[in-house]
Amino acid sequence: MSPNWPLMHNNIVREDLDALIDFLRGDPILTASSNVRAFEEEWSRWLGVRHSVFLNSGSSANLITLAALRHTGGAGGEIILPPLGWISDVTAVLLNGFTPVFADIDPRTLALDDAAVIEKITDKTRAVLLIHIQGFNGLTARLRDELKKRGIALIEDVCESHGAVFEGEKCGSFGLISNFSFYYAHHMSTIEGGMACTDDPELYETLRMLRAHGLAREMDDPRRKRRDAAANPELSRHFIFNLPGYNMRNTEIGAVLGRRQLTRLDGNNALRRRNLDIFLAGLDPEKYQTDFAVEGSCNYAFNLILKNPDAELRARVEAMFEREGIENRRGSSGGGNQLRQPYLKGLFPEGEHLKYPRTEHVHFFGYYLGNYPGLEPARIQWLCDRLNAV
Repeated sequence: MSPNWPLMHNNIVREDLDALIDFLRGDPILTASSNVRAFEEEWSRWLGVRHSVFLNSGSSANLITLAALRHTGGAGGEIILPPLGWISDVTAVLLNGFTPVFADIDPRTLALDDAAVIEKITDKTRAVLLIHIQGFNGLTARLRDELKKRGIALIEDVCESHGAVFEGEKCGSFGLISNFSFYYAHHMSTIEGGMACTDDPELYETLRMLRAHGLAREMDDPRRKRRDAAANPELSRHFIFNLPGYNMRNTEIGAVLGRRQLTRLDGNNALRRRNLDIFLAGLDPEKYQTDFAVEGSCNYAFNLILKNPDAELRARVEAMFEREGIENRRGSSGGGNQLRQPYLKGLFPEGEHLKYPRTEHVHFFGYYLGNYPGLEPARIQWLCDRLNAV
């Protein structure tokens, strides 16, 4: 039986499909072409960065971001990140030869606690991977200024927070590199898809090459193309592989959907902000956390976190979800504490996951529920009433 309250509803609307059908009737090129380029340019303008590279998923954006850091700055070193996040954040660190160093979260944003991060910085720290969770802004002036002072790169994972704002600017425009996901359940969708963004011209060219097998011809800079061709006269200029890259290209189909969806993103985010305010105002603050830092947020999910570690209340909440058909995910983003997952067994000391009590609380007593533009205020209050009554 389908849920009465799904995690996402109508994220791709009829008008998007009509535009796609019109495009397909024109006998178009379907692999990456003019719409991909146009989507990248429109996204860059919306975000406030110089360069964006459209990819086949947000997970690919995570991986290529860390790969670009490795190829432009060298391998090795530590990346500080939270235990609360998606698996692809951690695996991107591991697969690129960096050492993950975890720091606990701030319960008001579910992102890295800035004091915990600063405490973990050493002379081995290469970057801080800040994950903006489910629409919250996770950046603070203290963290930004400390990283700038120490010359440590900020990488922003904004896969779940398209349109979140810090000090009047969009999250994803502060870091050396940032990445986004356009998975169906997120703020906007290209079915599957992602974007890697930067102001740095060398990183941009590296991202473009890594996306398509490491090919030199993928670069925008004609001077660099001519230089590589002259340095490799025995090779066809069409097949000079500068880097051990991937195939992470997206398609014209994804770009057509993305361009359509981008025109509605700001308006939909305004509705999501309204919905979150109604949800938090309607919850019983004695049972549930309601003091999230909502300034600048644009949440595609309702974060429901029990105020106290109450297993009996948790059981009643989950029984109500089942009874009313409310789809949910326990542990919030990525299922909670990544250090409890099998893929990290043996890489960290026994009991490492227990060193992050705020993440542990969300792991066992936190959920996210769907928040989408079509929700009516009365429907949100109905949900709050059910939660308060358990």
